Amino acid sequence: MSSVLAPFQLFNNILWFSTPAILQGLYFFVYLSPFLLAIILWQTYLLYIRSRYIKDQEWVLLEIKIPKEISKSPRAMELLLEIFYQTYEGELIDRFIKGSIRSWFSLELVSIGGKIHFYLYIPKFFHNLVESRIYSQYPEVEIIKCDHDYTEDVTYGQPGSPWQITGREFKLDKSEVYPIRTYVDYELDKDPKEEFKIDPMTPMLEFLSSIKPTEQVWYQILIMGGKKRFAKDPKTGKATGWQKEVQNELSTLLNRNIDAKDMSSAWIKTVLSPGEREMIEAVERNLKKLPFDTGLRVLYAATEGIRPAVKVGLLSSLRQYSYERRNAFAGVDYTITGFNNPWQDPFGWRTKKREMKHFKYYRNRSYFYPPAGRKPMTLTTEELATIYHFPGQVATTPSLERIQSKRGEPPANLPI
Repeated sequence: MSSVLAPFQLFNNILWFSTPAILQGLYFFVYLSPFLLAIILWQTYLLYIRSRYIKDQEWVLLEIKIPKEISKSPRAMELLLEIFYQTYEGELIDRFIKGSIRSWFSLELVSIGGKIHFYLYIPKFFHNLVESRIYSQYPEVEIIKCDHDYTEDVTYGQPGSPWQITGREFKLDKSEVYPIRTYVDYELDKDPKEEFKIDPMTPMLEFLSSIKPTEQVWYQILIMGGKKRFAKDPKTGKATGWQKEVQNELSTLLNRNIDAKDMSSAWIKTVLSPGEREMIEAVERNLKKLPFDTGLRVLYAATEGIRPAVKVGLLSSLRQYSYERRNAFAGVDYTITGFNNPWQDPFGWRTKKREMKHFKYYRNRSYFYPPAGRKPMTLTTEELATIYHFPGQVATTPSLERIQSKRGEPPANLPI
């Protein structure tokens, strides 16, 4: 009989000894619940006013037509990108009553059936400012304000739609402190003659031109002025900016924190190999550039089925920006629109949900704020100008549409 009652006795003992702890936990929960509720309500309120602010924003889609004679290095694109460095979020009333947030912009490289297009998707407020800056650096280009968004031609998700899609988002493989291989590494900063240029965008342009007329590939680079979002400084307790993070890493690389008494050890540790010296020079050069919070995604749409070769090309087209000693782009696992094993998604529902999210986020240019709410990576103007610039004659891709005549100067009546 005692063996039957033993479990009940054990439960009674546990309840007896745990009751004070349970009551204490309930006490703290009741005590803290108003604060927790206030935090939840505040975050919900911010989400609502910011969503309303984003919804009310007016946007403009610009297509940039480039001429055959363009010969400027990506440095010109760096100067153009600086106009997008907008960190102002508004006054307190703007931020917490109207929901004002930092402005962001989208640089888009699109292939529609093998025909390549350069687009900028920007807030209407910055239209004239951006157009003036483009003409200041590229007076020979032609800027077209699009009345129709190319993403609307893909009817994925609608009843009877023939479109299938896949896609991916990207991140940096290593710490954001280390830059990718940039146009400076390809010596484009020296403005060599066209026949000696090696443009890192050429492999991507060749890939985009190789797709079928029934396919589309969209690359989207979303940028927003950099923000202090790194680890807290142990002295001040405040979040540090990207520049501080780079400086801390440089101090570690240069072994400046070694014991000053051991001079022989210091001498040995500060002797750098040519590869280490090259890496440090690249990090220091990158430190002088403006940093952007950046999101990078690609979407592949087709009406005759997804081709594996194109899926492979989505990632391999970014491989020329990789540098073994520094950094590279890597796919973000949770954004892969598909699963490797059939038991992970036996009915295809999870894949369908991911595809719909990816398509919706691209079409809405959503990244930094909900519903996407992604964690951005930091890329500088030099890195951004490497992966998005207007190529010269070295890019001989036939499907890269260029205007026939060279524009002599920007329109005289361009508003400021």
